[in-house]
Formats: sequence, structure tokens, C-alpha cells
Amino acid sequence: MRILFSSYAFYPSVGGLESVSWILAHQFAALGHELQVITQTLADPKSSYADGDFPFTILRQPDRHQLLESLRWCEVAFHNNISLSLAWPLIWIRRPWVIAHHTWITSTEGQFRWQDQLKLALLRFADNISISQAIAAHLSVPSTVIPNPYREELFRTLPEVNREQDLVFLGRLVSDKGADILLDALGKLRQQDLTPNLTVIGTGPEESRLRQQAGQLELSDQISFLGRRTGEELVQILNQHRIMVVPSRWPEPFGVVALEGIACGCVIVGSNRGGLPDAMGPCGLTFANGESEALAQILRNLLLAPEQLIRLQSEADRHLAQHQQERIARQYLEVIELSSHHKKG
Repeated sequence: MRILFSSYAFYPSVGGLESVSWILAHQFAALGHELQVITQTLADPKSSYADGDFPFTILRQPDRHQLLESLRWCEVAFHNNISLSLAWPLIWIRRPWVIAHHTWITSTEGQFRWQDQLKLALLRFADNISISQAIAAHLSVPSTVIPNPYREELFRTLPEVNREQDLVFLGRLVSDKGADILLDALGKLRQQDLTPNLTVIGTGPEESRLRQQAGQLELSDQISFLGRRTGEELVQILNQHRIMVVPSRWPEPFGVVALEGIACGCVIVGSNRGGLPDAMGPCGLTFANGESEALAQILRNLLLAPEQLIRLQSEADRHLAQHQQERIARQYLEVIELSSHHKKG
């Protein structure tokens, strides 16, 4: 099948959507389909992979003529997140249209703009996929729930690594990700004479404020700020820890970071709104978004009850099997192929 694969952001850009687009595009190609990937992300000559290294064609910031030609070429248009700037040719050249929804259709400020209203209105002309039950409930049309995959060839347990560290946070240092909530919880635990260590992996505009908060709470001796870490180095670090904390203040649409932590042997403690509980599955515990007191209590219970950690870790293999790359890609292709057949019929 000839698939026009639209991902507004793509490699070498880094992020959750980019990671899923990378996985799906490579899996679709490996399963025998022809792809053209269209994206607004420009190439970077310093990146590890050149566009010619991919098993599919990549069109970066295509012009109007290229978009129309790509749509004429394909048998089905697949949008990994709806993009109005890449969807307009469907007005003139009709093709089966499948949209995978990776986030809420609203602006980053939570406002409902005309673009969001238009996107929601267009969904009835497509077959829709949601990455979590929460996203499915948010949409105004029926959708098939297919969870996100993770990079199982990279994120894995390393038996030779000693798991001697307590807590790890992995994410951008921005208010939405809630690292300050985790620090507040550690401050409460310190008042109870419990002082677990915390490794913070990531960068962002909140880093200086978080360092200041750690000093004010007398936590500086417990916390290591490592900055950005990727690849095998990141996997090594995650394998050293017992618990990954995902204290997002906003409702995460899914949370691939939780899968990555589970795959590296961590138990997850995460906030309970949005799709994060789907990503965690039976491999962790949840607390109410923004509630540092509840987070502190869960961490205390886990740190003082290692048998509970063992029980939660034992669920990892079964849960991760539902998120393997080929399995997820095949589920996507079922929807894509059905859409193509129905439109032809």
C-alpha cells in the first residue's frame, strides 16, 4: 500500500510525537508498505541520519505542488496528529484519511481557537485513532484506541547494573511536568526523617527555580541534576533506579516516558489524570495531579515496602508486550487498510 505519512514534527526534532512517528514509519516500511513522509521539520546536517538513510522518502516543508503530487501518488493519507497545513490538498484530491490523535485538540494555553473548531469539524471525514482512553473520550467522533509503542531495542533492563538509587525524574523542566511537586513531596518526607535520593534528567526554563527550591527545602544533598541524557547512557541511568516519578501537573495524553521507565525496571508513580494511567498499567501507582502530600505518602509506602516494588515490577513483561513496535504498527495498519477498503467500496 502507498501511504502518505504526515507528521508535522519529525526527526531530527526530538519529542514524543517524533519518536512514535519514527517507530511507525520504519515499521510500516518493514512490513512492506511504500511511504512518503511529509513534515515541517527541516533536516540538520549534523544529525546522525541523512534523509537518504531512511527506507522511505522524506519531503521537508513541501510546497503546494509537492503536496498535491504526493496525495495523487498515495492510496491513503495518514496523519500522525492532524495538521491543517498538510491536510488542505484533501479538498481537491480525495483519499481515505486516517488520523492518529496524540494530544488534546486545544491550544497550549487551554483556549479553544478557530483552528481547533475546524479540526474537530473535519474529524468526521476521517477514520480516527486515539492513543489513550482519555483522548478517545475527548474527541467528538468514534475512534479506535491504540496505545503508543516504545523503543524496545533501546529501553531494556541491564542485569549487570546495580539498582541502588531511589527516585528518578525524566522530562522537560517546565511547569507542566511538575518537578516542583516532586520536590515538595521530598520536603515532606524529609520532615519525616526519610531522605531518598533523586536524579533529575532533563533541561528547561524551570531548572534554576528548581535548584533554588531544593536549597530552600534543604534537599540539595539528595538531588542530582544531570541535564539532558539520551541513548545508552540514559538507559544505564534508568537501570540504576527503583522508582520513576512522573508528577505531571497537566493531564498527559499518554506518557511514553512511563513505558521507558518500566522497560528499564522502574516502578512508576504518576499523576492520575489523562492517559498516563494507561501508559503505567499495573506497573505503578497514581496520585491526584498536583497533590504533593498524596505523592509523599505513596513514595513513603513504596520506599519502606520493597515487597510492593517487587510485585509491581513483576507486571512489566505482560504490560510491555502490549506496546511492542510491530504489534502497535500492525494495529495501525488494520485501521488504515480498512479505511482504504471502505472508501474504495
